[in-house]
Amino acid sequence: MHGWVLPGLVDVHCHIGLGADGVVTEEDAVLQGKADRDAGTLLVRDAGSPMDNRWVHERSDLPRLVRAGHHLARPRRYLRHYGLELDDVAQLPEAVAEQARFGDGWVKIVADWIDRSLGADADLTPLWPAEVLRDAVAAAHDNGARVTAHTFSREAIDPLLDAGIDGIEHGTGMDADHIAEAARRGVPVTPTLLQVGRFSEIADQAGTKYPVYAARMRGMHARRYEHVHHLHAAGVPLLMGSDAGGTIPHGSLPAELAEVARAGVPAAEVVAFASWRAREFLGVPGIAEGASADVVVYDADPLQDVDVLARPRAVVLRGERY
Repeated sequence: MHGWVLPGLVDVHCHIGLGADGVVTEEDAVLQGKADRDAGTLLVRDAGSPMDNRWVHERSDLPRLVRAGHHLARPRRYLRHYGLELDDVAQLPEAVAEQARFGDGWVKIVADWIDRSLGADADLTPLWPAEVLRDAVAAAHDNGARVTAHTFSREAIDPLLDAGIDGIEHGTGMDADHIAEAARRGVPVTPTLLQVGRFSEIADQAGTKYPVYAARMRGMHARRYEHVHHLHAAGVPLLMGSDAGGTIPHGSLPAELAEVARAGVPAAEVVAFASWRAREFLGVPGIAEGASADVVVYDADPLQDVDVLARPRAVVLRGERY
């Protein structure tokens, strides 16, 4: 067989076991993992799932999984049935320590969400006080785990960076100073452009009931490509994540990569972020002597055109061709 070979693609923001209404059946979760695998995604960092999906580790036919445990959020401040909801913000450090021990070296917190209690002035606001965030990140680090955070807003970024956050998911509210600081600290951002592409639809759903929130979401949608271009130009490490599970179908990572390329990130950089650089970041080998044979084969060079990634010729996971 001839072709261009890459280490298996890496989706660092994916949710195996999560559906639009929360947890799915194990049968459906298997179908999710197989859809990712068949698209060339052979390593997944699960960025929070309501399912205890440790059983995926035992399935040789599913992508390798690095689990972040369960999302940590607050009541009425995130999507229902998606995560663990803490009644008291002071519970966060202990909950983070528990998830650090439960997961595979990662914890996922929800840093902001719309606060509907504000009525017509409802908007994205942070969920956690700055001092609680600092203690929570420290608790994860004390338990050998890293923390990544869902954030759309500008207001949540400074407290996250000050707390020593290890990763930022979405990051749509980051301004120029935030971007420069993330680059200086080497904090990676996962842009999730497929998800941000839905912001206009989310704004329409908010309608006239929440006009402040709707306007903010439309603004972030309008500048989404420019935002990713600025992240890359500033030297912020990028990670690639489809945000599959919930509203986005599994197997969507190639479409996410095409979106990042559309933002002006060179094809070769997009492929690197989605393959060997992500594997290095997660501590999982790529193509190396003694490593598992987890590779994807393409008929053309994806370093020249990321659209090639949507058409794998062969997927080889643990030495087995699919």
